[in-house]
Amino acid sequence: MNIFIAGLTYQITEQDLRELFEEYGTVTSAKVITDRFTGRSRGFGFVEMENDAEGHQAIEQLNDAEYDGRTITVDVAKPRVERQRSMNRY
Repeated sequence: MNIFIAGLTYQITEQDLRELFEEYGTVTSAKVITDRFTGRSRGFGFVEMENDAEGHQAIEQLNDAEYDGRTITVDVAKPRVERQRSMNRY
């Protein structure tokens, strides 16, 4: 199960995210999304959990919870939609 997490601090690491979700089950991957120019976290990420039941439990327990001084939003990740690039670049 792929899980979306928003509201993360800019200092969070992928290891921090993995450890947060490992309390609920087996984490197969954890990814903090970073800005391609600065390398700084963009404040959201994704966690992949091996078991859907464990993933749903993590979502239920962590959505709207406080983590590192911020309230995080946790939900099932939606499939990525490819955006068309504008041809009107200057």
